[in-house]
Amino acid sequence: MDLSRNIGLATLAVMASTSAHALEKVTFGTNWVAQAEHGGYYQAVADGTYEACGIEVEIKPGGPQANNRILLPVGKIDFLMGGNMLQAFSAVEQGIPTAVVAAHFQKEPQILMTHPDQGLDTWESLKDINLLIGKGGLNSYFQWMKAEFGFKDEQVRPYTYNSAPFLADKKLGQQGYITSEPYAIETEGGFEPNIFLIADYGYDTYSTTVETRLDLIETKPEVVKCFVDGSAIGWVNFLYGDNSKALELIKKDNPGMTDGQLAFSIDKLKSYGIVDSGDALTMGIGAMTDERNKSFFEKMVAAGVVNGDVDYTKSYTLQFVNQGVGVDLKKELAGN
Repeated sequence: MDLSRNIGLATLAVMASTSAHALEKVTFGTNWVAQAEHGGYYQAVADGTYEACGIEVEIKPGGPQANNRILLPVGKIDFLMGGNMLQAFSAVEQGIPTAVVAAHFQKEPQILMTHPDQGLDTWESLKDINLLIGKGGLNSYFQWMKAEFGFKDEQVRPYTYNSAPFLADKKLGQQGYITSEPYAIETEGGFEPNIFLIADYGYDTYSTTVETRLDLIETKPEVVKCFVDGSAIGWVNFLYGDNSKALELIKKDNPGMTDGQLAFSIDKLKSYGIVDSGDALTMGIGAMTDERNKSFFEKMVAAGVVNGDVDYTKSYTLQFVNQGVGVDLKKELAGN
């Protein structure tokens, strides 16, 4: 597939005059080590999509020894992969001059898991067992689970990112990500766990957001547009086209990543509609709406997670999304 077909949209020519000269160099900081969940960005680097509209993107992986979030407001990086909208709400509350410009996961990939054949195959059944939940989850989505469904603090046991306790106790539930922990359970435990994607039960935050500084939005909107549009095209090509070069780059940045884990993650991203579902189907990958952000904000206020005085509308902008970027390309690649 040639590059012009790969890009497929005139929107990526917004910096045509600039791209004829020197490319604008920008740095994108991810929130963890390279993995399939970052595939769209690596794809856009690998196939030249970013360069086609005038930017040269360096991907700066996150990880246990990195904190890319603190580098964004001070100008050390230009774009940041956020976790979900809670971080963006917090930035507003703290007066940090950043905003979300795209949301590449329509669904939060957070899950709870249980053992099969134990009568723990419904959401309601989770209220009768102990759950391995980390500190971050306890302070966020579990507070919503308590407020919305009546879960109790007494159920929580500390999760140390070690699945051994879960494997040893068939009546124990555990947190995880749809793209990660179930694969570990299948390979180490030899069985497929029951999976409960909390997004499917009403936890409607956007996830894998792209954040940038307000000054970059104001002074270089064409750079932001190029990154947002290029990333959307990258995600379409990664999920539905030839992603071999992107996978090579991911493994180069993270040599410990296996082909099995990559294949599993991509399958779950697609089958659960993590990236491409809901509004993204018609408005393009990265889509956001005011209604959805308002819904999540109100749920977090009701759960006591977020201060109701926060002006959440300042946490994001719809300036660069919802323009259908990549929709036609997906039809071409996926044949529908």
